[in-house]
Amino acid sequence: MSSISFLGQVDRMFEKAAAHTDHPEGLLKQIRICNSVYQMEFPLKRDDGSIEVIKAWRSEHSHHKLPTKGGIRFADNVNEDEVAALATLMTYKCAIVNVPFGGAKGGIKINRKNYSEGEIERITRRYTYELVAKNFIGPGIDVPAPDYGTGPKEMAWIVDTYRSLTNDPLTAAACVTGKPVTLGGVRGRTEATGLGTYFGIREACSYKEDMDKLGLKTGLSDKTVVVQGLGNVGYHAAKFMQEGGATIVGLAEYEGAIYNKDGLDVESVMAHRKATGSILNFPGATNIKNSAEALELPCDILIPAALESVITGENAGRIKAKIVGEAANGPVTADADATLLDQGVLIIPDVFLNAGGVTVSYFEWLKNLSHVRFGRMSKRFEQASNERIVRAMADAVGIDIPAEDFIKATAGADEIDLVKSGLEETMATSYMEIRDIAQRVGTDLRTAAFINAIDKVAVSYKELGIFP
Repeated sequence: MSSISFLGQVDRMFEKAAAHTDHPEGLLKQIRICNSVYQMEFPLKRDDGSIEVIKAWRSEHSHHKLPTKGGIRFADNVNEDEVAALATLMTYKCAIVNVPFGGAKGGIKINRKNYSEGEIERITRRYTYELVAKNFIGPGIDVPAPDYGTGPKEMAWIVDTYRSLTNDPLTAAACVTGKPVTLGGVRGRTEATGLGTYFGIREACSYKEDMDKLGLKTGLSDKTVVVQGLGNVGYHAAKFMQEGGATIVGLAEYEGAIYNKDGLDVESVMAHRKATGSILNFPGATNIKNSAEALELPCDILIPAALESVITGENAGRIKAKIVGEAANGPVTADADATLLDQGVLIIPDVFLNAGGVTVSYFEWLKNLSHVRFGRMSKRFEQASNERIVRAMADAVGIDIPAEDFIKATAGADEIDLVKSGLEETMATSYMEIRDIAQRVGTDLRTAAFINAIDKVAVSYKELGIFP
């Protein structure tokens, strides 16, 4: 395991990319530094009447664009370095996928399994109060979202608390994303990061020149995949990869891993886990007790979708995958990154690949500010227009279209269709951008992604008049 901190790993990647730019040193320093970190400690009255002090953070890395944006995680290993590192990555991530936010991140140092739902609610609401008191939350200031250990329920508590404290309740729903749809959330947010991972990998596999270098064919239909982590991101990534034609040969969770060279059905594995409490002993699969060993299984594509620093200098040399798609934040350390590149592995970096969540969060934020559901004003118009076109084509060739097929062919786009279409466009065009930079500069995709981010943030600072 590398001794360099998570933030140190991110900064090392930044410096590598910055060397390929011609921006002034002062501007590069401003882009790299974390603008502000707010550490707070507040009391929690437990259900048994005892008092516990809760420690939490909110970090805003860059204010080159507002609001800042980033998730809130509940975990007992949360620390200031991690929160600052993740906020930093969020700045670069937003720039890469052309989402107009600065980066932020929050964390509360708890193991939520040790707290009742009532206690979690009190922690969440008090955390929100602290953010409001220090002006660290608001639709135009800083917009949190779910992360590890949090979800729509916590986001609902945040918006409810914020609304009770703000002087602008009309836009209060835009203070946080990842909310339930009934409270202003957007359809497609739950699967966004996993779906974005799929779109990004699919785009990478579409370039014949790149696949030829790896000894692979284009497309996903002949690819074998191992996914580490079956949380929200890993599950949806595996699901969409399988639906896209890839063969899932390995799945790993904290209790262990399973492998079948002929393929695993993701939904069947999830049903087995729900029934037994574990993915182990799935019919037809081989058990692997140490889930970390799943990273070293033979496959074409490895998708680490759990926590950071799972591929290190110690195990990188044993990775057999030809493509590593970083669905998690920082799953490959800087030392491991160098080893994998030396082995000819194509690394699709986290700073691009898991940006589906913030992309769809952007759509939710826009929806909250406009107070209009996507598709509401255009769906019927599109449907009527499509009907005229399809009828004209059917009449021209003299055929009758079955009613079911006619309905499918003429349907107007609903919110979920538009969200997925916007996400697909974002991931495809963003990948093309970083690939073009990689080819022009002669570097790897991660460095190219950071170059892309640095250049875009630099332009923003120059337009603000802060730097010449």
